Amino acid sequence: MLVSIIIPYYKKQNYINKTIYSILNQSYQKFEIIIVNDEPGKLSQNILSTLKKKDKRIKIINNSKNIGAGMSRNKAINFAKGKYIAFIDSDDLWKKNKLKMQINIMKKFNYNVSHTAYYIIDKNDKKLGLRKSKNLNFESLKDSCDVGLSTIIIKKMILKNDRLFSNFITKEDYYLWLKIAYHGEIFHYINQPLSYWRKTHNSLSSSLIQKFIDSFKVYNHFEKNFIISIYRTIILSLNFIKKKKNDYRFL
Repeated sequence: MLVSIIIPYYKKQNYINKTIYSILNQSYQKFEIIIVNDEPGKLSQNILSTLKKKDKRIKIINNSKNIGAGMSRNKAINFAKGKYIAFIDSDDLWKKNKLKMQINIMKKFNYNVSHTAYYIIDKNDKKLGLRKSKNLNFESLKDSCDVGLSTIIIKKMILKNDRLFSNFITKEDYYLWLKIAYHGEIFHYINQPLSYWRKTHNSLSSSLIQKFIDSFKVYNHFEKNFIISIYRTIILSLNFIKKKKNDYRFL
């Protein structure tokens, strides 16, 4: 089964080579890599052109202007040929058996969606924490976004026109997970840390104010109620703080 691996790229020249190597080194080799260049300019084009020469399965889509990670992933989804879609950010890493283990489990139990535990690492690949999760449905997902983007694999057939990433600056993935779960899908959890999420101080995901704003937008889409959306955003923020404390307990 072909897996389409989607990577939006924006100013990650210090990490993209490691990310690609962790994919090319997978024990499961039936994949294509679709990198969406969201950093218009010669520098990014040169970096990605060099990467493309490493393997014929690497494909590059160049955006004419910066459109954000969510919209870039949507372009790649439309371009993808695989039965399965896997996502990884351009500074994250995968363990060697990530695809093989996850695809085998999905095929065995006929899962449409799966996600795994993952390590949190710093800019030097040092482990900072371990984040675990559970099986998630729409109601449990509303309380806390416990799905790591670089861990998830989805059957392409369920990514329909109304189930794609949003154009929010952050939480664009959380919006999609809720969309998918709203239509009855279960996010099946595999209790193995198969990915490494890189935490950097200048990343968009580290901006608490932006995350609060975008969280409200996500909830308001589903709740259509200002007060409930604010309440849910506060609960999400509190659960995020609790989750950060637990990260270190598991190591």
